[in-house]
Amino acid sequence: MIKYWQQTEGQLHNVSKEDIEKGKRLWVDARNVTQSEIKQIQSEYGIDQELIMDMMDPDELSRIEDWSDYNSAIMRLPVFNPNSSVSYTTAPIGLAIFKDTIVTICWTDCEVLRDISANRIKGLSLGDFPAFIIRILARADTMFLRYLKEINRRTNSIQNELDDQIENAELIQLLNIQKSLTFFTTSLKSNQLLLEKIRKTRILKIDSDDQEWLDDVEVDNRQAMEMADTYSQITEGIMDAFANVISNNMNEVMKKLTVISLVLMIVSAITSFWGMNIRLPFSNSVNTNDWRGLIFIIIFCATSATFAYSIMTYNPFKKLFGRKKRKGRK
Repeated sequence: MIKYWQQTEGQLHNVSKEDIEKGKRLWVDARNVTQSEIKQIQSEYGIDQELIMDMMDPDELSRIEDWSDYNSAIMRLPVFNPNSSVSYTTAPIGLAIFKDTIVTICWTDCEVLRDISANRIKGLSLGDFPAFIIRILARADTMFLRYLKEINRRTNSIQNELDDQIENAELIQLLNIQKSLTFFTTSLKSNQLLLEKIRKTRILKIDSDDQEWLDDVEVDNRQAMEMADTYSQITEGIMDAFANVISNNMNEVMKKLTVISLVLMIVSAITSFWGMNIRLPFSNSVNTNDWRGLIFIIIFCATSATFAYSIMTYNPFKKLFGRKKRKGRK
């Protein structure tokens, strides 16, 4: 979808293509674009085809370039999709900066672009394209920080559920959160390189006010990177801890099963010894209906089974093979 925005008295207004005021700066907002819309933008504004393909690449990193008729930039924005298994991801947005027109191309939609079009960003002006781009980066950092806090709350909630009972669903959710944090870390580092290039290359003509705002954006971006790294380490530690818990529980189960199997081997040995070719105890060839031998074997097997059960339920075997309780502090 392609929308056209122009600003009047500090507010962005959606205008149709026929009602665009000439001589007034224009924002061409292309989100969830189709192939026909991409061709339309390419033909109308002469944007390089390879550059557009880079803008549509979900894995493209941030960068800024100087072309003959325009400047281009690609930055990473956070995306929240509640219907996906990995709810928090990132997506690139491409910008083509002309003299009086700025074109943004994104293969999906995100909260940052919705905030811009809804006039929820203070001080946003189409009259200063460098400041407009810096405002987008600042809003992206704000959304990164907000999503990171939500990820941290979700991680704590999953951890509390795992404390009660370890389930595969919660472990998979932790894995998806780890993926989101990896996406965030990579995108934030890429945006940090973009900020440094904006400062060093001077492709965008920024004034002193924009320079101060750019410094604030770099601070927020570094803070978001540190938070993403910290939460990533915490999530990785939680997953390792519960992996160890699962391993310990499995060891406890295997230890008990091993003891039971060893004890029940007595029953197997008894029944195997007195097979068809060996006479049962207390039996003779004269009285073939003597059941004393069979009863003896049954009692012997039941005694062995009871002994195995006692290992699982009664002391002192319970201390050896059961889970030890921790003593509380006095």
